[in-house]
Amino acid sequence: MPDEDLAAELRSALTELRAQLEWQRDNGAAWLPRGAPSGPRPGLSPLVRGPHPDLSPLVRGKETEAGGKGAAAEAAPAPAEREVTPVSRETLEALRAEIGDCTRCKLHAGRTNLVFGVGNPHADLMFVGEGPGHDEDLQAEPFVGRAGQLLTEIITKGMKLQRADVYIANVVKCRPPNNRNPEGDEIASCMPFLHRQIASIQPKVIVALGTFAAQTLLAIKTPITRMRGNWHDYRGIKVMPTFHPAYLLRTPGDKRLVWSDIKLVMAELGLPV
Repeated sequence: MPDEDLAAELRSALTELRAQLEWQRDNGAAWLPRGAPSGPRPGLSPLVRGPHPDLSPLVRGKETEAGGKGAAAEAAPAPAEREVTPVSRETLEALRAEIGDCTRCKLHAGRTNLVFGVGNPHADLMFVGEGPGHDEDLQAEPFVGRAGQLLTEIITKGMKLQRADVYIANVVKCRPPNNRNPEGDEIASCMPFLHRQIASIQPKVIVALGTFAAQTLLAIKTPITRMRGNWHDYRGIKVMPTFHPAYLLRTPGDKRLVWSDIKLVMAELGLPV
């Protein structure tokens, strides 16, 4: 194998490993150190930096305010702002090719198709759900069943956009058995790819659909009823959590709440409300 190919393969493996370790640490793995250097390490892409303030001083302002001013926070000097050199965005096609016929977690054993994502690779708006269901598993496309039809109506009839104008993806890319929530090891294997999808697309706004997607993406345990209707931050990108379309099929009375969330998204994107 040529030296440059080996170096690229090693960088890719290190990037994926680091993203998995960051996700596990941010979700309670006490054995991982929290004092990592604030900037990207040589050979690691800054596109996959974690949201923890020790790792990303560029987005730590809101997180510090939310956490309050403890003694340690007061004693720690504020990091000096530094200019970050822009990096090239990897293409979604290259990322999909890297995932390949994925066997990184046990979900692959029961899937029909891997469901990568669909839409505009340069979309201003991205929707993130939990994982593929039965119809999505068969068609290899996210949100195509009954819940997907409702999401399409929100996009086309409510926002006056087309599905091709936005990008739609999930936390995990293979269907969990019986539509159960993805488990920790499954998320750890798949989340680095979602992080890199978002880094490639660089949307202005992400709509997190449902409790699981919002809590996983934001690495918090706040109930969706308290998150929705309020802006959150993912690595400098605005996130609006809202109810999952499948929930709205069971509780249609809450459609008005989702519509109020979507109107906030439209206003943020400069769309007519």
